[in-house]
Amino acid sequence: MSLLADFRVVQLGPGLAAAVCGRILSDLGANVACTDLRAVTPLYRHLNHRKVHLADAAQRGALSAADLIVVEGSPFELRAREHDTAALRRLSRRATLVAISPFGQTGPRAEQPATDLTLFYASGIARLLTGQVDDLSEAPIRPVGAQSAFVGGLAAACAGMHAALGSAPADIDVSMHEALATLAMTELANAGLTGKARPRKRVGDGNGATVCILPARDGYTAISPREDHQWAAWLDAMGSPEWGRDSRFMTKRDRIANWDALHALMAEWSRQHDKQWIADTAQAARVPSFPLRELSEHFASPQLQHRQFWRSVEVGGRRLKAPGPPFGINARSTVAAAESRQRDMPGPGRGTSPQPSDATQLRPDDGTNAAGLPLSGVRVLDFSWVIAGPTTTRHLAAMGAEVIKVEAPGRGDPGRTSELHTVLGQGKRSIVLDLKQPQAVATARALAASCDVLVENFATGVMDRLGLGAAALREVNPDLIYVSASGLGRTGPESRAAAYGTLLQCYAGFAGLNRHPDVPPRVGFAWLDPMCGLMMALGVAAALWRRRRGEVVRVDFSMIEAMLWTLAGPLLAAQLDDPPKPRGNGSRRFAPHGAYRCAGDDAWLSLAVRNDDEWRHLCALVPGLRTMADLAFHLRVESRAEIDAALRAWLGQCNASVAEAELLRAGVPAAALASSTDLAASAHLRARGFWEREGQGVLPGLPWRASFGRAWGPAPGLGADTDSVLRGLLNLGGEAIALLRRAGALG
Repeated sequence: MSLLADFRVVQLGPGLAAAVCGRILSDLGANVACTDLRAVTPLYRHLNHRKVHLADAAQRGALSAADLIVVEGSPFELRAREHDTAALRRLSRRATLVAISPFGQTGPRAEQPATDLTLFYASGIARLLTGQVDDLSEAPIRPVGAQSAFVGGLAAACAGMHAALGSAPADIDVSMHEALATLAMTELANAGLTGKARPRKRVGDGNGATVCILPARDGYTAISPREDHQWAAWLDAMGSPEWGRDSRFMTKRDRIANWDALHALMAEWSRQHDKQWIADTAQAARVPSFPLRELSEHFASPQLQHRQFWRSVEVGGRRLKAPGPPFGINARSTVAAAESRQRDMPGPGRGTSPQPSDATQLRPDDGTNAAGLPLSGVRVLDFSWVIAGPTTTRHLAAMGAEVIKVEAPGRGDPGRTSELHTVLGQGKRSIVLDLKQPQAVATARALAASCDVLVENFATGVMDRLGLGAAALREVNPDLIYVSASGLGRTGPESRAAAYGTLLQCYAGFAGLNRHPDVPPRVGFAWLDPMCGLMMALGVAAALWRRRRGEVVRVDFSMIEAMLWTLAGPLLAAQLDDPPKPRGNGSRRFAPHGAYRCAGDDAWLSLAVRNDDEWRHLCALVPGLRTMADLAFHLRVESRAEIDAALRAWLGQCNASVAEAELLRAGVPAAALASSTDLAASAHLRARGFWEREGQGVLPGLPWRASFGRAWGPAPGLGADTDSVLRGLLNLGGEAIALLRRAGALG
């Protein structure tokens, strides 16, 4: 199903993030034309597969007809190529213009050089990626698979597609640095509000009692018996060992306090079994668990085969399996309804004016074009919780949608126990419905009848059992775009497996590759969930585009497929007799390329030399390298040990920030390891308006700046808008609401 069959994209230049942006839009059916169809690597070949080459003579016409134009480069680079906003606006008065760059088009760092490694250090994600460590001499690392380009490209596609729904041309400025930083939303919010950062040194269990990795006879398995009932089931699955009755492990607090002893006992048992057997045994007991797979193990996956995930691409004369998009799309025609909407409604939604809370505000990014957000008039019923779904609906709310968050009575969304809800709940309205009560289900159905989009991420089958599945709600609202997010998709032999995003990182192979060669794998922080939030918000925007043209879709989003989509490079390498292995900060393209300890407490500096000129500039700064300035790339690779020793000797005496500034002045990409508190104090991020004032602190914004601004408002209290939503949308009076409350429907 092509959601964007009539959507025209022009991808200018050779940038990898721009190619990622074009790839995901092409996967959704857009017509993507490129000025540079380079196939210098298998990854570029895949990213530009089936895109149309745009000859010089045809560029002017293509640009004038485009719906979206995407470019990549620093402000200087774009001006030099005449791809800056001013130049492109002269050629296209109607398109959305998206510029992707390492640090954005404005701000003190806008012209600084950067690489995948240095962006991960500058964004603070390298500090968090693998979770807490026991030994601070272990260098923080970047993840496998050019992820800064994938995250930046997805942010560009998400923002650009939403902007294209608006009524006026828009300019989008995507910072890869900010796109990476916002993956760690809890850490950013905590730093902005409290001024504190989580230590990199392991404290207690390092979150292991929530999710951990166990050694198996043939590899590793990840398990997550985080709740007490899951822990009891896990003990039964292990054969009820005698130590399971030890008072040190009775409660979760006990297990955290005695984690090292507990993990050793579980590992003694797990080493006797195969990784898949352990995971299957746990899943049979409804304990979330998956083996750590090698990437090559996915090619024969019955689940992925059922969902027709793989596509064929030719690389070097060989047919390889490349990842397809994670959106399972089912469509139905509603031409008459669409024509009615287009006649009567100014925006992409049903035309009902949203009723945000009084505190909701419009925040223009640059003081211009402050009216008319792209999703103005769109109403979203949000049944999602924790990270992935709430991140999706946070983006929708920021783009102007009215988001009604449905929560259970009691604690509500688990994100409320941390700073997570403070950010992801921004600009939403909260209602409480106890969906165990028939009256609450009837109320939810009535609300769905007045909404444009529904987002849910319950376990497979839950919404259907409640009578709130896609087929049931189609009866009350045939125009409803229904978006389901799940670990492995709603169909297929593994569709009912219990899953969390951190476990899926392990299952995909991501966690196993993100390590130094001599270090066992760790789960790492929740990378997949916020990344899926970008992809799902993009899917909603594409579905709204399609609905304008007469078709309403159901989106069945698979998180494991999303993770594999971003691992395209390693997946292709696995089929080219070059199986991916843990490399830490190693690189085959640049030399030197790594991270080095600096003076101070857990202070590190990353650097990457991309060419001979940068190498000579580095040698001029580092005393121990001055006699090596003439070394070509292959000789630098051969002399890696000697070069690293000289860099360690120099940087070990340096302040990381001072060394970063020296290297950047010399034109060498470098970045000190940032913490979330460093980001909260960043002059660059403040100059770009990334931080929003919240009480005595600040909260992080979006990973892009848009010419139309964004909506903003404080996160709602649990159920704070229940009565006003029921009055405003369902026309219920005070007595009717009181009856629902007495019946327990409202908690």
